[in-house]
Amino acid sequence: MRAFRWSLGALQRVWPQLAVRAAQRLFCTPLPPKWAHRRRAWGPQWRAESWPFEAASITVHGLHAAPHAPVVLLLHGWGGHGGQMLTLAEALASEGWRPVIVEMPAHGRSAGTRSTLPQFTRALDYAATRLQQQGHTLHAVVAHSLGASAAAHAASRGLPLRRLVLLAPPASPRNYTRLFASVFGLSEATRARMQARIEAAEGALMANFEPAAVGSRIAAPTLVVHDRHDSINRFADGEAFTASIAGARLHVTEGLGHRKLLHDGGVIGTVVRFLR
Repeated sequence: MRAFRWSLGALQRVWPQLAVRAAQRLFCTPLPPKWAHRRRAWGPQWRAESWPFEAASITVHGLHAAPHAPVVLLLHGWGGHGGQMLTLAEALASEGWRPVIVEMPAHGRSAGTRSTLPQFTRALDYAATRLQQQGHTLHAVVAHSLGASAAAHAASRGLPLRRLVLLAPPASPRNYTRLFASVFGLSEATRARMQARIEAAEGALMANFEPAAVGSRIAAPTLVVHDRHDSINRFADGEAFTASIAGARLHVTEGLGHRKLLHDGGVIGTVVRFLR
């Protein structure tokens, strides 16, 4: 971190344009690196398929059992991996659904070195459409952190689903660029130019992913789960999504932080009951 901060600071002084490009590359690189999770063991009941996607791939993990049951898609967050969703997926399978876990480009076993929130959204649309073409019915999407932002955006654009669950969603991608700039000592000018380059490359404005932009267009019944002491995405972010989506329910937890809620029995029970 210190080396990156020093290097970007030096580039800002001597070569501002290169500093912007380097900052963009680093911002779009998931950390920790995906190889750190590739050795995770999946049970023999899970089958993994790699689907080419854009210049990378997505990895789709599905259960052999209940091949014709309604599908619940599960998405991890930035720097995460599919294994984080296994506990929840197994609970859903026991209720008769067919959980399908999608690992995004540059995450888990998927190919690629860089990704973005708009790409998460496109990958979700692609996975859902391909599953529907195979004859599956999409019942719900359950997504964590940045995956929840992608799921909310996809739902607002007409993704056909009956239920939506957002686990610890972040409210503002722009705030992440500000946090990134603070951590790596970037000036506001460098941060703004980095954001503009990302938006131009993706053909999507960061503001279009915020609750105020997507909430009013989400028709599916929605459950938001957020911990009051989440140190990654503020509790206020979950409140913002709940307030922006008509009829959305907020399930509040205490002491689970950002990731422990994925394995908490109370949270899993709440999600299962909501999806029934």
